[in-house]
Amino acid sequence: MSEVDETIKRLQSHKGVTGLIVIDKEGIPMRTTLDNSTTVQYAGLITQLAAKARSVVRDIDPQNDLTFVRVRSKKYEIIIAPEKEFLLIVIQNPNE
Repeated sequence: MSEVDETIKRLQSHKGVTGLIVIDKEGIPMRTTLDNSTTVQYAGLITQLAAKARSVVRDIDPQNDLTFVRVRSKKYEIIIAPEKEFLLIVIQNPNE
């Protein structure tokens, strides 16, 4: 089992995690635990959000970079971890 698969399995075992998506730097889903239409929707929107967040951080301090974004709504919490070659998205239900 690859390191990515082990990480996905470990993250999925956490309480409340409803889905994980790994997308490449172009925004194309590489791995997912969600259905195709949900994955495509999250991948497209989260890619835009992460790019905007990274832009804000760099506008404030050009020497800095985005490392983590957490967005919480009434239903879900979306955790975004941007890396050099990919973006990890974790969707969890904080009420579980």
